[in-house]
Amino acid sequence: MKKAVLAIIVTLFAIAGVFSIFTGCSNASDNKVLIYTSSEEWRTEFFNEQLNAKFPDYDIHIEYLSSGEQASRLAAEGKNTLNDIQFEFDYGNVNKVEEFLADLSSYDYSIYTDDSILPGKKLLPTLRHSGCIAINEDMLNARGLQMPTSYEDLLKPEYKGLISMPNPKSSGTGYMFLKSLVNAWGEEEALDYFDKLSDNVLHFTTSGSGPINDIIAGEAAIGFAMTSQAVVEINKGVNLKIVYFEEGSPYTFYGMGIVDGRQDRKAVRDVFDYFVEVIVPKDKELYYPEKIYKDRDFVIEGYPTNVKYADMTGNTADAKALLLEKWKH
Repeated sequence: MKKAVLAIIVTLFAIAGVFSIFTGCSNASDNKVLIYTSSEEWRTEFFNEQLNAKFPDYDIHIEYLSSGEQASRLAAEGKNTLNDIQFEFDYGNVNKVEEFLADLSSYDYSIYTDDSILPGKKLLPTLRHSGCIAINEDMLNARGLQMPTSYEDLLKPEYKGLISMPNPKSSGTGYMFLKSLVNAWGEEEALDYFDKLSDNVLHFTTSGSGPINDIIAGEAAIGFAMTSQAVVEINKGVNLKIVYFEEGSPYTFYGMGIVDGRQDRKAVRDVFDYFVEVIVPKDKELYYPEKIYKDRDFVIEGYPTNVKYADMTGNTADAKALLLEKWKH
């Protein structure tokens, strides 16, 4: 009898222990927040510092995935994906995953520029990412070459081997330039232009940072580049000139969203709201000042202002897939 009672007691303690473990895991899970971001490393470090200071009791992890990888993973995993917040998500990919993102229409969209607001209101704007033509004047002067003033100028034989451009198939920056000229000139003329330009291109880089890196290395004099990277290098003392041609600066918007079903978790909502209210504005102040707010402007040394932006309408994942099927390089 005593043995039977003892066995029952031991069993009850074991059940209590298992229950305690699962309860503890549940509490831990409630405090965990996983964020996928395509942000640069130094900006991710800044985000971590801000979040850890604000939420010392939360277990917050930020994992890098390119915006395309974010979209592919969310499309494959749906609402069962591990992450809670998508940060720096390319608007061009949102139509592939919109059904898996929470409705954010309760947020105040009136503070944002009209062109930065998606109809479905599944993302809040985080940045406008733009491109420019970056030029090393010293390199051109050493060869007795004039500054180009148009895309057509870049077809001149004297620029052969001096131009670096990201490949649109692997780089969102490269695709911005392609899409902007398709919108400006029409698809056939734009594709024909890049076929001709390829004769002068040193190489098509795999990433958007490649052209600036080629210029710094002295391998190219002209780059289809990211404006933000060009400014960073100029402020470091690199002799670069930022140029925009008549068609304007190509750009894309990036935003942040919550995986549907996670919006009611307090930790997720707290972190998301802190990004919206504090971190994103600070990011504009420190790194990416280009306009997303109607009534707030930010200035960074060396960063171009009053930029004329290109026509980027129709920048969807479906349109991109169809256009890249026709890209030959």
